[in-house]
Amino acid sequence: MATVKSPLLSQPGAVPAEGADDGVAAHYGDLFREQRALAEGAGLVDLSHRGVIAVTGDDRLGWLHLLLTQHVSELPVGVATEALILSAHGHIEHALYLVDDGSTVWAHVEPGSQGEIIAYLESMKFFYRVEVADRTGDFAVVHLPAGSIAEVPDGVVVRETAHGRDLFLPRADLESYALAQGPLAGILAYEALRVESHRPRVGFETDHRTIPHELGWIGTAVHLQKGCYRGQETVARVQNLGKPPRRLVFLHLDGSEVHLPVPGTPIRLAADGEDGRKLGFVTTSARHHELGPIALALVKRNVPVDAELMAGNTAAAQETVVEP
Repeated sequence: MATVKSPLLSQPGAVPAEGADDGVAAHYGDLFREQRALAEGAGLVDLSHRGVIAVTGDDRLGWLHLLLTQHVSELPVGVATEALILSAHGHIEHALYLVDDGSTVWAHVEPGSQGEIIAYLESMKFFYRVEVADRTGDFAVVHLPAGSIAEVPDGVVVRETAHGRDLFLPRADLESYALAQGPLAGILAYEALRVESHRPRVGFETDHRTIPHELGWIGTAVHLQKGCYRGQETVARVQNLGKPPRRLVFLHLDGSEVHLPVPGTPIRLAADGEDGRKLGFVTTSARHHELGPIALALVKRNVPVDAELMAGNTAAAQETVVEP
């Protein structure tokens, strides 16, 4: 699927992001200023590269309830939630960030993943009165940080959480609305705050065998009092009988290093040095305006919670995100 290029890339100082976030700006010339603005409740983040899915029809909530990990059959209008699609073995495939406006369930998803998600949903329609549509070409997601006093245009669907508001804005209005809100903040600032708040992201904190328990998605994206979704058996078995093999940790990285450890960088015990056994890997790293270099990582469950770690050649002090 072709990358959706944002018109905001033409703004002064805009530096294009790469990889999964291709299509929007990494930053607009001052990463830390952009982070501080978001932390203070100002500005806007362009997330217009993300996929947008709309589900309509009288059966939409009950039908999605059968397919997703979250309890959505009675989702109140305007209340945000998030949900996962798992494989038959309980591994995370997709995350959907949802809100229902009374007639349509809107979801934004990882860039380029909407086609695969829609194909799965279409295959499960059967006799249900639902319609699934890719609305990425018509709507752009923008993020207003928590505390923002920016006005939302009439008729725009809003998904509000503790971290801010995601707007499903008509794509034709993206540039004019964004420039009126200012200052613009790039995806690197948004990601640094995501890492700070320990929020996992599919394709970053996940690999082909990640299960929800490893990332702390139990409770926020997985409802343990419902069944009837693909992969539910694995979720129930781990919850009731076992323990996840890995756990998410937050890392404070040595600030004297010039380069951040890239995703996939091995995690080892500091006492064992570079020749030590690999105990995990970095998933996302970022430079934070107050905390300095930080990262999320997946490590084996039995790594001591007080162990000093090394991310490649960089010393790393861990904070527990998921209890062992």
